[in-house]
This record gives sequence, structure tokens and C-alpha cells, in this order.
Amino acid sequence: MGITGLLGYGIIPWLRKLKFGQTILEEGPKWHKSKQGTPTMGGIMFIIGIFFSAALVLVINYITGNKLGLTGDMNTKLWAGIIMALMFGLVGFADDYIKVVKKRNLGLSIIQKSIAQLAICAGYLTSLYLAMGKDPYMIVPFFGNIKLGFFFWILGVCVIYGAINAVNFTDGIDGLCSSVTATAAVSFIAIAMLNKFFGVGILAAALLGGCIGFFLWNKFPAKVFMGDTGSMFLGGMVVAIAYAMDCPVILLLTGFIYVIEALSDVIQIGYYKITHGKRIFKMAPIHHHFEMCGWSEKKIDAVFCAVNLIAGIIGVVVMYYGTFRV
Repeated sequence: MGITGLLGYGIIPWLRKLKFGQTILEEGPKWHKSKQGTPTMGGIMFIIGIFFSAALVLVINYITGNKLGLTGDMNTKLWAGIIMALMFGLVGFADDYIKVVKKRNLGLSIIQKSIAQLAICAGYLTSLYLAMGKDPYMIVPFFGNIKLGFFFWILGVCVIYGAINAVNFTDGIDGLCSSVTATAAVSFIAIAMLNKFFGVGILAAALLGGCIGFFLWNKFPAKVFMGDTGSMFLGGMVVAIAYAMDCPVILLLTGFIYVIEALSDVIQIGYYKITHGKRIFKMAPIHHHFEMCGWSEKKIDAVFCAVNLIAGIIGVVVMYYGTFRV
């Protein structure tokens, strides 16, 4: 939190000096035009804060004789997760760079972005596959360890690709993605502490600190946006934490708002095509719908965070009684 917050004093003026300002698309809410030119790619701030903090603790733990009790496969999962999140952040950076510097509003094409994301998915899943002794499994609350076989790859691509883009959808108004991700991190910390997943707790605590430090600059009215650089990295982090616990399905609860944001977009597009122009929501993703209904950005942040925190608490209970106590 401290590293991320303090970096704002240097990185935000630097981004402004480089004229790395956000371009507001025409199809967005008209009042967002006032945000035109706000520095973007600010996700660099919490990427540095989260990576430095988590990596430092893991390295110190190794040097001092592994006092956190991290086994070999857990270490592999943690480092693979951090690297995976950084790679997704790099894809986001390329997307932002093209938008801001090359003046191409849409950034990377859908095909370019998808190919890069799928390549990262394949590399990350391969590392998990090897860490699991080539016998992949997944913890499902109340059902125990489920052997996945070839389904491990299909499920993995769906979960990772879906989560990365769902978190990206959530980054649409001031403070929303950073605050919602902070509530997800709180749930992850609770789950980690209950089961003594200390390595997972380190990643989750670093994620929480980074999000809070960034929120201080990103809250309404935002002085900086995280850009795809930040949102894709955060998506990678929540995936890394869920997989480090061997329970990616827990993202349905700890990342409940991400799911709702993604579903609202899919439903809107599908309904629009089926009905040849009709819409269910005034605008998608769903946070824009509430904006169009007159909700302030602060109210949306507060309500969405509360909903995600409640779902996360349910996730903690489900993991405790459905996994740790079984």
C-alpha cells in the first residue's frame, strides 16, 4: 500500500508529462468526456508495489529456511502466478500503448489480444500441470479433490481467459475495479489464514495493499486510471490466488461482481443480436446501466463493493465448511 501510494507522486506527473492521457470512446456515457486526458496506465503503480512486496517476502522466506512452510509445488504455483499476472499486465501495456501513443482508440485487435492471452494461459497451465505431478486436480467444496484429466486444460482456459476479461470489464468508472478487487483480496486473505495457506496469504495481502494504495489516487474524481495494464494484471492476480488454493471455482463468489459484469455484457450483446437492436440494460457492462439510472460513481463503488464482500464472505464459509472441515 505504501509503495503504490507513494509511487503516485512520481508516476502520475510522469504519465501526464508523456501525455499518456485516456481517450474516452464516443459510445460511453457522455459525461465521461470530462475525463478525457486523465493519465492512464497507472496500473504500473500497483504492479510495482504488489510484485516487490510479495517477491521480497517469498525471497526472504527462502533465504531464512522456509519458515512459512511453503512446499515445492506451492512455491511453483506462487511464482508461476506472479509471472502470469505480469505477462497479462504486459499485454495490457501493449494495448494501452497503442491506444495512447499510436492514437488507435481500440488498441490491440480482438484476435491479437486473444492470441496473446491464450498463449499465456497455455504457459501458466503447463506450469500448474507439472507442479501437480502431471495428474491435475481441483478442489470443489463439499466434493473434495476432483481429478480433471484433459478437462484441466479446457476448464483452465475458460477460467483464466474469462476472469482476465471480466476484471477488465469492471474497470469502467473511477475506483470500481481497484475497490472491488480489494474486497476479493480480503476474502482470499480470510480463506488463506483459516487454512494456513501462508503463501497465498502473502499474495492476497500484497494485492489488497496495492489496490488500496491505488484507490487513493483512483477514487472519484480519479487522478489516474489503471488502464488495461492494471486491469489485466489484477485479473491475473485473482486467478493466481485461486489456483494456488487449487480451487478456481471459488472465483464465482470471491469475484462475484466480475461475473456479473461479464454476464451483463454477454447478455446485452446476445439480446441485441437476437432482437435486432433491442437492449435489456440501458448500457453494458452493468455499472454503466446504473450510471444511466442516475447513480453516482461513488454509490456504484460502494454498492458493488458491498455485494462482492458479502459474496466473498459466503465464499469463505463455503471453503471452510466445504473444504477445510471435510
